[in-house]
Amino acid sequence: MKKELSDLKERIDSELHSIQQTAQRVLDAWDGAERLPDQQSYYLDSVALNLHSFYSGLERIFSIIARHLDPVFPSGPYWHRELLNQMAREIPETRPAILSPGTTALLDDFLAFRHLIRSLYAFDLDAERLEQLVRRLPEALSHARQDLENFCRLLSIAAGQDGTEAPDAL
Repeated sequence: MKKELSDLKERIDSELHSIQQTAQRVLDAWDGAERLPDQQSYYLDSVALNLHSFYSGLERIFSIIARHLDPVFPSGPYWHRELLNQMAREIPETRPAILSPGTTALLDDFLAFRHLIRSLYAFDLDAERLEQLVRRLPEALSHARQDLENFCRLLSIAAGQDGTEAPDAL
């Protein structure tokens, strides 16, 4: 079990690194859209794709956690929303809540955008909606990263990587 928890921590760390890079690509593309208005639509396409990837990367982490630790994995047409909510709940005797209520609220708009972008043509993107998400991205990333890093510290403890006694849960 300790090896599995250590591997889980490493996977989360790796995904967080990729998510950080993706968020930077969003900000760089947004900057490009502002600097080169005649090519704005191409930059906005990049912003949208990378915003989608940002949330998808987080959702990948949530899925990994749920599949490894939780007694059930959400199913049905609303499983994406249920997974986000599941990460905000403690699973007694298994794991603490992964996300704070504030982080969950910040990520909710990115989840909604993830669903929206899958049903739009790129030329139908709303620049104002993208701007709202771009402006919230640094805060959402910071909060999600902090919550996941806190969870990774618990995984390290549970895996015995920091020399302290492993807790009963995890």
